[in-house]
Amino acid sequence: MLRQLLRDHKGNAMAIMAASLFPLLALVGGGVDMGRGYLAQSRLQQACDAGVLAARHRLGSSVAVDGVVPSNVAATGQRFFNVNFRDGAYGTENRQFEMTLESNYAISGQASVDVPTTIMQVFGYSTMPVEVSCESILNFSDLDVMMVVDVTGSMRWANPGDTLSRLDSVKQVIRNFHAQIESAKAPGTEIRYGFVPYATNVNVGGLLQDDWMVDSWAYQSREDTGVRIPNTNVARTYQRNVVHVSGTISTWATISSYTATWNPPPTADQSGWYSCDRALPTGTGTTTTTATGPMYVETQASPAAVLQVTPYQSRQNGTTYRHSLSGSTCRVQQANASNYVTRYELVREIPSFDRILWRYAPITREVSNWRSETTGCIEERDTYEIDDYDNVDFSRALDLDIDLVPTPGNLATQWRPRYPSAIRVRRILMNGSGDFNPAEYRTTDEYADTGTWWFSDCPAPAQRLQEMDASQLDTYLATLRPYGATYHDIGMIWGGRLLSPTGIFAAENADTEGHTRSRNMIWLTDGQTEPYDLAYGVYGVDGLDQRRWDPDSSSLTLTQTIEHRFAVACEQVKNRNITVWVVAFGTSLNPIMTECAGPGHYFEARNSAELSAAFATIARSMSELRINN
Repeated sequence: MLRQLLRDHKGNAMAIMAASLFPLLALVGGGVDMGRGYLAQSRLQQACDAGVLAARHRLGSSVAVDGVVPSNVAATGQRFFNVNFRDGAYGTENRQFEMTLESNYAISGQASVDVPTTIMQVFGYSTMPVEVSCESILNFSDLDVMMVVDVTGSMRWANPGDTLSRLDSVKQVIRNFHAQIESAKAPGTEIRYGFVPYATNVNVGGLLQDDWMVDSWAYQSREDTGVRIPNTNVARTYQRNVVHVSGTISTWATISSYTATWNPPPTADQSGWYSCDRALPTGTGTTTTTATGPMYVETQASPAAVLQVTPYQSRQNGTTYRHSLSGSTCRVQQANASNYVTRYELVREIPSFDRILWRYAPITREVSNWRSETTGCIEERDTYEIDDYDNVDFSRALDLDIDLVPTPGNLATQWRPRYPSAIRVRRILMNGSGDFNPAEYRTTDEYADTGTWWFSDCPAPAQRLQEMDASQLDTYLATLRPYGATYHDIGMIWGGRLLSPTGIFAAENADTEGHTRSRNMIWLTDGQTEPYDLAYGVYGVDGLDQRRWDPDSSSLTLTQTIEHRFAVACEQVKNRNITVWVVAFGTSLNPIMTECAGPGHYFEARNSAELSAAFATIARSMSELRINN
């Protein structure tokens, strides 16, 4: 029987099937459960990436400077993780997500879930653990940043709540901005910084080639005709250099008033007047004057005179009275002095016996030695008075063609050096009185030398794009000082020229094959346009040269002209694929400025904290968030 049973193969297939059932179940069930596990892992990785990306974006770039981590960074990352992988998704359990701030300010994450099994439970595996890791870092690729900074006189003021002046606050914010960008710079990345400080003028001479400048130019000036006119002026005496030494004196205080006396006009072609005719109270005031040194002689060039100067000291005591006439009211005022000692110089000005007859006109001078004779500010090349700002003729407005390279010998395309000491504004006297007259004029009068007045100041030199470390940045920022008036157009023009990839500096600014830069201009001001028609700026003296504006016939004011030209220049800059950021510090932006920047690219900062926040937003917008795998 046993031998027969061994030889009988009936029923073997059933036995084999039964024996292979469990391996088949393990293979199929494992595949099903592993598929669910892979799906959960893929979605978990996406959620992990989303969480750290959101957290790193919320962290920003300022953490590299101030070390402050915003309180809601973790909450932001967790929220994005939760949205992308909901609790219980795909039947998972025990969802976990943790983030860590790394030393390089990257944010790393670890996420895990348990995936329940189905068929594999038969073999003792009830869950499959799934874990993923992720990391997000903020990087800057190749980047050019041009800082166009208003350095006018108002930048010496401090905004309410700030302890530093506006300019010092700007310097500190720029330092922090630089530190944020440099700390997140990817290896091998080139980040360059340029600066255009602007006021009435820009100082760009040090960046220009010699043949980009004219060899001679005519300036609103004067020359000696060689003729001398007898001086009929009489001598006068006045005090100068008055200095308080000691003691006190009160301000004039009104103690009584009365109606002034009306004096009718003596003749029909004259006017009447009021006078204070009552006697003043008897005062007790005494003044003792003593010469403190011998007289000495000075010569004065303008107006020509000999000055006899004697140093004195005076001492005042007691009560003094005076009349003050206001309309038809006489006020009696008193002041009290107690050993009030002052020192001063008593000057007797004796006019020279003859006076120079000057010729006031555009005077041509040779300027080929401008590098050693000037500080580097310039006058712009040819332009015209634009009557239709929607259709600017750039073949005539060469100043607004920011890419035009000067042609040697072609005066229209070349820039002109600034000679402030040569400027004499006819016919405006030294005290500011008078009226502009572009006609040539001969006189012995001294017309205003406004090229040396405060609103014609030349700012610190501009800087071309270059890589800078913190020390180099500090050295440059130390050169900035607040002076001059506010001419926004010239800052935008030269910021564009120094940043453009297709202009006068294309050799170093242009993109190369496979290598593209991000270009950004940060244009910052603390005030509205503030021109002076007698200031000496980049278009000469506007009231006389009339290259872009005619005070007698223009339909726009000088302020409106400057702002319209600013808008044209801004469009030219943006046409070069340059992102323009506009920041107002301690002031508001007008519509032309906000339109220049565009939505999301302009800021109004009332104080240094808001300015710092604006720059942090700009830095974050320039950066690139990426996932490290």
